[in-house]
Amino acid sequence: MPDLLLVNGPNLGILGRREPEVYGTDTLADIERAVADEVAGRGWKVRAHQHDGEGELVRLIQDSYDTAGAIINPGALMIAGWSLRDALAGYPRPWVEVHLSNLWARERFRHESVLAPLADGMIAGLGAAGYRLAASALLGLVRD
Repeated sequence: MPDLLLVNGPNLGILGRREPEVYGTDTLADIERAVADEVAGRGWKVRAHQHDGEGELVRLIQDSYDTAGAIINPGALMIAGWSLRDALAGYPRPWVEVHLSNLWARERFRHESVLAPLADGMIAGLGAAGYRLAASALLGLVRD
């Protein structure tokens, strides 16, 4: 039974408490359940991880080549997470970059992701629903 990798980067472990006016009130546990519900019909399980350190995320990606695909919210690492970018360049499955807020409605330094050119898709600005949409997209991209 394939696993879907769900990766959340720095500061995303405090969703629900962190600037709810920007990131919403859903917790990371709420998001993990929604993604699991989305992929359950395909028989997929979710392998969810959140780390605040880039090195931990790099190791996680490198150790997860056996997953069917991935949803990645790199948080601020999208801006200068070059080692995370290199790890994702070697990830052999489809993956979607997700951001809760509309990056282009925020500070200018958030307008470019070093990861996005490698992703199969990107979803930003739709809150927690973006994760579910990413899971649905991956169901279409991955052929078992």
